[in-house]
Amino acid sequence: MAKIKHNNFLDTVNEVFTDAKQEGVMHLYAQGEKFNGRTIEVKDRSLFHFGTTGYLGLEQDPRLKAAAIDAIKKYGTQFPLSKSYISNPLYASLEEKVCEMYGHPIIITKNSTLGHIGVIPSAVQDQDAIILDHQVHWSVQSAAKILKNRSVPIDMVRHNDLNMLEDKIKRYSDTRKKIWYMADGIYSMYGDFAPISDLMLLSQKYPQLNFYFDDVHGMSWIGKNGTGYVLSELKELSENVLLFGTLSKTFGASGAVLVCSNKKMYNRIKTFGGPLTFSAQLEPASIGAAIASAEIHLSPEIYTLQAELRERIAYFNELLQQTELPLIDQNISPVFYIGTGMPKTGYNFVNRLMSEGFYVNLGIFPAVPVKNTGVRITISRHNQKEEIKGLVEAMEYHFPKALEDTFTNSERVFQAFKLEQKHKETSFNTTTNENLKIQLEDSILKIDKQLWNSLLGNKGVFDWEGLKFLEESFSGNFQIEHNWDFKYLIIYDQEQQPILATYITVSLWKDDMLAPVATSQKIEEERKIHPYYLTSNVLSLGSLFTEGEHLYFNSAHPQKQQALNLLMKCLEELEQPSEAKMIVLRDFQENKEIHNYFQGQGFVRIQMPDSCSIELDENITLETYIARLSARNRKHLRKEVLETENLLEIKIVQNPTSVQLQKIEELYSKVHQNNLGLNTFSFPSKLFSNMAAHPNWEFISISPKSNPVNMIGVMLCYKNSHNTYIPAFVGMDYAYLEKYHIYRQLLYQTIKRAMEIKAKTIAMGLTASFEKRKLGATIAPTYAYLQTADNFTLEHLETQQG
Repeated sequence: MAKIKHNNFLDTVNEVFTDAKQEGVMHLYAQGEKFNGRTIEVKDRSLFHFGTTGYLGLEQDPRLKAAAIDAIKKYGTQFPLSKSYISNPLYASLEEKVCEMYGHPIIITKNSTLGHIGVIPSAVQDQDAIILDHQVHWSVQSAAKILKNRSVPIDMVRHNDLNMLEDKIKRYSDTRKKIWYMADGIYSMYGDFAPISDLMLLSQKYPQLNFYFDDVHGMSWIGKNGTGYVLSELKELSENVLLFGTLSKTFGASGAVLVCSNKKMYNRIKTFGGPLTFSAQLEPASIGAAIASAEIHLSPEIYTLQAELRERIAYFNELLQQTELPLIDQNISPVFYIGTGMPKTGYNFVNRLMSEGFYVNLGIFPAVPVKNTGVRITISRHNQKEEIKGLVEAMEYHFPKALEDTFTNSERVFQAFKLEQKHKETSFNTTTNENLKIQLEDSILKIDKQLWNSLLGNKGVFDWEGLKFLEESFSGNFQIEHNWDFKYLIIYDQEQQPILATYITVSLWKDDMLAPVATSQKIEEERKIHPYYLTSNVLSLGSLFTEGEHLYFNSAHPQKQQALNLLMKCLEELEQPSEAKMIVLRDFQENKEIHNYFQGQGFVRIQMPDSCSIELDENITLETYIARLSARNRKHLRKEVLETENLLEIKIVQNPTSVQLQKIEELYSKVHQNNLGLNTFSFPSKLFSNMAAHPNWEFISISPKSNPVNMIGVMLCYKNSHNTYIPAFVGMDYAYLEKYHIYRQLLYQTIKRAMEIKAKTIAMGLTASFEKRKLGATIAPTYAYLQTADNFTLEHLETQQG
């Protein structure tokens, strides 16, 4: 396994969104000449609207519309001046009314995203630390990460995990002045709450603890004067709390609001808060509408509106409880989430609901883990009971249809969200498993040798003999990371012809294996004290020892879809008992059919380093091979390889002495320790002694002729059953790297050796494609597909970068 590219996360998100767009569920355009809030026109159809964040429907209130129009007439479409110099005449009235709502000083911001960017760097000092709830809104996380430039530590805890939070607080309590915990009041995807009361108790135990709450989804529909969920729980805003609300969404206007009871901090933020100083101020129409909304919030009418919404929420909850639908979190918020598990099921379900006349949102990566895709439904005062009931009936009817269409079932969905199912299903899919036979074994010794080698024997160090070697090497070791579980899967048709075959391992991986080098360096410091910090069990096609096409798949077989479905079932059944946090499918080259299938099953694609290989003609000689290289590459070969070859003693070592074997392991370890770009655990010592005793393994060693006993480089090579030569691992003494161009020399000697033994192919593996291309390797883009139980590890690693 090797390093992904730095911009890969954005590429992955782009792929997921593009897929959803092509399925017709994202990046849509509303139509029509007017909008009433109850319905929305999409694709030439009027749909009941269950996707709004205007929960009280104030955006359609005639008073807000009239105030906005009046403000434009009086002051124009905008007031093009920085607020630091002078504010629109309406601002004073708005600030006065919003301040009255909260009973504390406030700051109006252009929107919550710019507000966070302005407030967090102003409020948090260099001596402080930040701990993020891993589901806190992206805008908060993004603003917090700005402080990395000031060396403020940024950490993360699992969602609402107070035990983990307390451990982090203890970690920073002796070195940091304030510890800021940043969370949402109401979380925008599942509609669940921050445990405000418990957090306040924690702050009494740890006086350094301060809070930054983003309560934009808790605004208006709950609390005194509609000031939101957090304040409704706090009752009074203490000085260790910064609170963000919104003037958009449920408030019906535009902008956001910071509430701060600490006067010293308030003055510092207001005087100079980055975007708060330099951004354009709210447009007159937005201020006018916000003033009208604030007047409603300050009147008894707000409680009537809240009660009307509560009635609809309670009705929706009541109807949902009578169904088998996987509601992810039952609470009193207007946000509901029905899990679908896989993206393909989510696309199907959303499109089915739109065909029935209901508009809902799709919850998708990166807002949720890919396998936790679902339908996000919001209830507003616009919704009437008849369409609420109609939506539930439509979901109850179409949910099993969507599962059937996408070859899955409700048990898989409930399992993905760790929910208890009222009535469990007993079969994976009754329509796709007919006439297929699964062979799943825990040792290669239980697999027919000739059959295995005919399917996967020419791919790498995972022919039958190679896997027997790996089983022996990665079992019975002292350290847990050196013991792997092996599984072998073959799926046959009714004629006993294989459709699909692969081998699977469960092993301990470092979570930062694919992270930037600087991140791994930081994490390795922690591992000096806690060796298994940020490590997880991973279920993988192939293993960390092997590279190449680990999946045999007959794409021409009429039952190929059923075979892939059974592969997914097998992986899911292995995932739970192994306590794997991630499933990795690797190493694939560009294949649209496979890509579409894996993406629909909840996997995200990441680009690996390019795969490198060399095909050798039967009668090729070293001279004819070199002649095929470009003039530039021949020059490189002469200057950096051939000139130093005469200075070196090169040996093919097949039965190394104990001294040689110790040196081989030492040189490999130097490369391993130097390669944090591919941060994996080391291999057990037993592996090297097993190599020395195995007839398929040999070592190409190089030493200076001036000191022939001093081995300075070694290539660890495997000869597989299909006459493929695999330079699997390299070892080098970096003190001689530049003088003798050790790595390039070893690559060249590998090619020479492959020709000597009449190999048909050299599987050069991943990484260093630039060097291998210069020596004639063919380069092919390579991909892996990842599926995680949640996004915590990925997001936590993001906080460690920089």
